[in-house]
Amino acid sequence: MSTAGRYSCLRLILGDQLHAGHSWFRTVDPDVLYVLAELPQELGYVRHHRQKVLAFFAAMQTFARALAQADHAVLHLTLDDTKDHASLPELLNALCSKYDIERFEYQQPDEYRLDRQLSALSRTLPCPVTCVDSEHFLTPRDAWNKYPNTRLEYFYRALRKEYRVLLTPEGTPEGGQWNYDAENRQRLPDKVELPEPLKFAHNVSAIEDRLRRHQVETIGEADPERLIWPVSRAESRQLLAYFLRYCLADFGRYQDALPTRGWSLFHSRLSFSLNTKMLHPLEVIRAAEDHWRANSDDITLAQVEGFIRQVLGWREYVRALYWAKMPDYRSTNHLQASRPLPGWYWTGQTGMACLAGAIDQSLQYAYAHHIQRLMVTGTFALLAGIDPDEVDAWYLGIYVDAIEWVELPNTRGMSQYADGGLLASKPYAASGQYINKMGDYCKHCRYKVKERTGPDSCPLNSLYWHFLHRHEERLQDNPRLKLVYANWRRQPVEQQRAILDTAESYLGQLETL
Repeated sequence: MSTAGRYSCLRLILGDQLHAGHSWFRTVDPDVLYVLAELPQELGYVRHHRQKVLAFFAAMQTFARALAQADHAVLHLTLDDTKDHASLPELLNALCSKYDIERFEYQQPDEYRLDRQLSALSRTLPCPVTCVDSEHFLTPRDAWNKYPNTRLEYFYRALRKEYRVLLTPEGTPEGGQWNYDAENRQRLPDKVELPEPLKFAHNVSAIEDRLRRHQVETIGEADPERLIWPVSRAESRQLLAYFLRYCLADFGRYQDALPTRGWSLFHSRLSFSLNTKMLHPLEVIRAAEDHWRANSDDITLAQVEGFIRQVLGWREYVRALYWAKMPDYRSTNHLQASRPLPGWYWTGQTGMACLAGAIDQSLQYAYAHHIQRLMVTGTFALLAGIDPDEVDAWYLGIYVDAIEWVELPNTRGMSQYADGGLLASKPYAASGQYINKMGDYCKHCRYKVKERTGPDSCPLNSLYWHFLHRHEERLQDNPRLKLVYANWRRQPVEQQRAILDTAESYLGQLETL
């Protein structure tokens, strides 16, 4: 999409700023030129999933067309147009020169590296630079310091009160308690039918051709004739409505389940739409609450509270931490983990059924739900002592919804405990027993989940105890681990040694597990 004419103002819209409700778009100003660009710099800092690149580029293209149809002047630049510009600042300098721009405006980016890059433009562009809010999040960047307690539960409660979500007219929590997480940890019974996931079928062959032409290296599978992700606000709202109608009633109770059947269970899969800003978090929260109130005979409070907590609580919480602790947070490595990520994280070719299942699904759909990410792929990396830099790169690349502000705290903090407990009150370490409790992968695994020693034992079992043993000095005083360490110390020395020897054997052959 090209444009002609003279403009006094250039406004940049990044690929995760597709917010149709932003105040920029309330009036049409013929002096303003909006620019969306497929940027080479955004394709090289990690290897992204093919579907992720296709979905972002397709959503940007759709948004550009919508702006043009609303009579805004829009310049949509593809890789063909930007290939000679190594960086975003270089491209913007060229555009300002070409169009004799008198002022440049951009929305506050959500990634630290882009924030630094755009903040420096005031020194290089030949015109004044203005930054405005993205008008998306429910908390400011300094929310980590704004709210009185930086533990999630109290952060979440404060936002519930501020936005009056799931509150009685008297201002107390619906149902008399704030959190129903204890009711939402059930294994999925075989008799429970799963809804068919709503998938779209976009033909993005033209974008695929560009990626091939410019030799963009990606991971994962993609069908460019049937891209399944929503690429417009209308489709995002359709996916929200589908979730409320078919999934919300069972979302909470089975949100942690790990069955071999079904790849999306009752999850909403709205994170891509939210993180690109095609949906606003408050509209999602209000829609979920309203749907529950209208259908409270069929949907329990625990289901809707569990969902709202993810959007209102966790999503805002990790963003607050990200902006409070960057850039140092990116290099934290409290446990001094240093082993390389096994190659099968990129292929799924491992004998561990739970890992193979989660990774295969991620490669196929660019998606895995939060327990697959935290307690399967994340737990193995934690137990094996994988370098958090490599774990970050994998998570940031493989998931369609992965943007650093949300990926980094979840991975380095929640999953890998690399921040030393700033985000999570204990390491999320677990043995094969957890996987067996929450799903049926162990029935189809070459390793035996009930064994802790020997070459046929579940690697997670011995690695779990090896992890606790090698980090005993750091972790033994953690109140949530005292019983675990007491259990370890009660085991006979011979048994401890057999477990640790098994773990050492597995650590020496990570690539072939």
